Amino acid sequence: MELFPAAPAMNLLPCDGLVTYHGAVFKTDESNRHLARLIAEIPWEHDETVIFGKRIVTKRKVAWFADGGRSYAYSGTMKLAHPWTEHLLSLKSTAERVSGATCNSCLLNLYHDGGEGMGWHSDDERSLAPSAPILSMSFGAERKFSFRHKRTRETVSVSLENGSLLMMAGETQIHWHHQLPKSAKVSSPRVNLTFRSVI
Repeated sequence: MELFPAAPAMNLLPCDGLVTYHGAVFKTDESNRHLARLIAEIPWEHDETVIFGKRIVTKRKVAWFADGGRSYAYSGTMKLAHPWTEHLLSLKSTAERVSGATCNSCLLNLYHDGGEGMGWHSDDERSLAPSAPILSMSFGAERKFSFRHKRTRETVSVSLENGSLLMMAGETQIHWHHQLPKSAKVSSPRVNLTFRSVI
């Protein structure tokens, strides 16, 4: 498995999609301040998923923000939107300015340490605008993020830095799964914001 360095405007995928890693878009001290504010100010809740008909409550915490109270359904659960905060709108503005994309919602994830992660999946829920870009902004612990082609099983990975921005666009969700693997080496928290377009 190849690990790519930060390379703005470079497509990390060899085919069937577009993943652009912009690297850190904030200085370290600024990123740390954003992390502290997000942990303290966001109304975090444990996530719930339905697996084989059984409802599972995760250690990872989440929050959902969106224009006009838009709801978001995934993994058998429904998330009702909180109204945007000024802080989140400023982060959204930065993500949109750097990427050139626009979004109307944000799913936030709080991983307390490397013991928490996310398994292979695609963000292909019906409520998401088809092929619309998803902007992933990360604060806190640097974590590995991986992609796996659904047909060929080829994998690609990138290390997401504190204050970094990654964009998934085009047919990425159709042809690729992605995951945040667990890591025993990571002992500090990470907050991830995924700015999305909900229809």
